[in-house]
Amino acid sequence: MKNKTTQILMMVLLLGISCLYGRGGELTSQQMKEAFYLDGISVPSPGEIFTAINKVSRPNWAMLSHGGAAPITTNRAQLALAIGLLVTNGYIAVEAQDGQQVKNIGRGIMTLSQSLGVSQNILSRGNNLSEFADHSEWDSLRQELEATENEVKNTMVEQQDRNLVTLTSAGAWLRGLEVAAGIVVINYSPEGAALLDEPALARHLAADLEELSPKLKNDPLVIQVKETLMEIATILEQQDHHLRQEVFSEIQGKANHMIEAIKINSPTASAL
Repeated sequence: MKNKTTQILMMVLLLGISCLYGRGGELTSQQMKEAFYLDGISVPSPGEIFTAINKVSRPNWAMLSHGGAAPITTNRAQLALAIGLLVTNGYIAVEAQDGQQVKNIGRGIMTLSQSLGVSQNILSRGNNLSEFADHSEWDSLRQELEATENEVKNTMVEQQDRNLVTLTSAGAWLRGLEVAAGIVVINYSPEGAALLDEPALARHLAADLEELSPKLKNDPLVIQVKETLMEIATILEQQDHHLRQEVFSEIQGKANHMIEAIKINSPTASAL
């Protein structure tokens, strides 16, 4: 790592596999090792991404889009990617202190989880999200949203489907990147720019997608996600740590294009 700022990014720009096995509590050392092994890198939650952003900028979270319905699809890759989008949107809604949207997002996560068959452990989490949102308990909401994410991923692992965890991470990373890049475009600063100067993270996740099962990695949507990640990595590498404001507009555009593709309803898509 070049400096403290880039060290922060290594800890914040991917989704929270590091707390994957937790159920609202502290991780044991063994669970932490398993989390690192699962995704090959430390990847804390979207809430930590936004904590880092808040340290270098003062975004108007209420003005950021954090809604959107879950896609209607039978495609398991798309469902897992969409869960990642919704989890990140949930953290944005908490930052914006939008309780109703947190509840809507919680219901969306439940719907997608049911479609994937991983909802059995998170029913109570949805009720908790609604209760905390009704009482504007924002710190509790952050913790409960992370716990909900952990429950979904833990169930995926229990069902021997680590592929879904990788896809969920990819969706969350892209949405977090889109948001972070947009904030830097509006409020440019060298510190904010440095937070995104980590092409190795994009390449790492693209490599993870290449390790999916043949049926999943050859899915057209997954191929598109991988190509987007590689394009973003190339853009960052070409800047040689001198990131201009317009670069982030390009990155935001690529991430947004991919996110919109994930959100498209495709009821006739074949189940994977």
